[in-house]
Amino acid sequence: MFEALLEIFETHSLGFLPLSLLAVLPELFLFLVISVLLIVGSAYSTSKRHGYPMLVKPIAWITMFALFLAFLLVINNPIPHQVLFSGALIVDNFSNFVKGVVLLSSIACLAVSLDYIKQERIHAFEYSILILFAVVGMLLLVSSYDLITLYLAIEMVSLSSYVLATFKRQSAFSTEAGLKYFILGAFSSGLLLFGSSMVYGLTGTTNFGQLNQFLIGTGGDPELVSTGLVIGVLFIGIALLFKATAAPFHMWAPDVYEGAPTIVSTFFAVVPKIAILGLFLRLFMFSFYDLVGFWQQLLVFCSLTSMVLAALIALKQRKLKRFFAYSSVGHVGYLLVGFATGTLEGVYAMMIYTLIYIVMTLNAWTFILSTELQSKGRGTYFTDLGYLSRINPLLAITFTMTLLSMAGVPPLAGFCAKMYVFFAAMEGSMYFLAVVGVLTSVIGAFYYIRFIKIMYFEKMRSWTFFRQISREKSLILGSTSIFIIVFFLYPTPLMLMAHKLALTVCL
Repeated sequence: MFEALLEIFETHSLGFLPLSLLAVLPELFLFLVISVLLIVGSAYSTSKRHGYPMLVKPIAWITMFALFLAFLLVINNPIPHQVLFSGALIVDNFSNFVKGVVLLSSIACLAVSLDYIKQERIHAFEYSILILFAVVGMLLLVSSYDLITLYLAIEMVSLSSYVLATFKRQSAFSTEAGLKYFILGAFSSGLLLFGSSMVYGLTGTTNFGQLNQFLIGTGGDPELVSTGLVIGVLFIGIALLFKATAAPFHMWAPDVYEGAPTIVSTFFAVVPKIAILGLFLRLFMFSFYDLVGFWQQLLVFCSLTSMVLAALIALKQRKLKRFFAYSSVGHVGYLLVGFATGTLEGVYAMMIYTLIYIVMTLNAWTFILSTELQSKGRGTYFTDLGYLSRINPLLAITFTMTLLSMAGVPPLAGFCAKMYVFFAAMEGSMYFLAVVGVLTSVIGAFYYIRFIKIMYFEKMRSWTFFRQISREKSLILGSTSIFIIVFFLYPTPLMLMAHKLALTVCL
């Protein structure tokens, strides 16, 4: 009887509505969590009867639990491949994988922020809710299959990010960071809208699949492709490169990373890049692949600029947060080396580099959080790390492994990532790009090793003492360090997964 009723429901349902709702169940669940947390937080934090309780940490724990449940929903999604809502969204193995990485990275960023919230006396429970808003926007961004959906998802992420950057309202630096981010972000959104309008005006569609069909057979021939269409595609690429902090569109990143609260900078450095790069792959390797001869030049230019500028400007930095902002720009340059090849091998190498980059960056920013609390409001300088090898030897060894991995020293994970990317560039006959990447890696090794010199060998006039590291930070530091060290011994699972996903995107 029950099976018959179920069959009747499936037969007479309105279109594909139940299937569509099932596919976006993680996003709907997180929207529900946001609504409940807003109501609970607003009601209890202003309640005289309950003594105006501080709900920041409880809501942060609930948020992490909700993100973990959303992760379980994503990995158990029964729909392998489906285009939803009249072509607005897509669900497939690639989008599910990127969503899973976004959710796990967000959980890690929230976990390492718990101690910071307590020490800095952040009493606004909205912090975790803004993180949830940004994460939902990224999940929708990864599943975007239309330029309109793409723009709306990016704006959802951006609006949450602007507020997060200015979260310490009493700090002039935080307010300045948020204002710069807002102004430049609005300019980037204008570029995205302008490029999308040109693409729509010349093709009559904003759907990724229909754009792919429209461009099939053109082969990038200037006689078959309108100049306006190429300009529109380049404008879209520039807007996405701005969000990914690729030079020369990186000007906002150092100031925002330095001025924003460190827990927010950690989130900015780790999570949004995953969603942006995932969308970038789908849009340019699928919809605009026949224009590869045009957008490939943009990516080569941005890759070279990012690697060279980051390597040279990072030499003059003295603050940890600003230094790792430029380091992030440099790593984006290496990521674009694989993407610029426009080949399956390049996408495969880029995916491996992205995952390793996330782990290394999470480790580095957790280290910054672990050493910042004693500085009483000012940023951590390089000189504050003096004698760290004697004050906390285990923390010094952990940071040393991360630095050597970022520098590309074998046999750590960072070396494997750069090796795959440079080999993909050489297979794509981009020898100049690979040579510049190797040279900038040598320069990068110099300023990464400088930290080791300060921690182990440099003599200081005074000692800097740091607070005890929390359990959450210890777990993140330990797990990421083990991955960095052990990856070289058994890289097969990650390589097979990256190869499978590269085939999903490119074919």
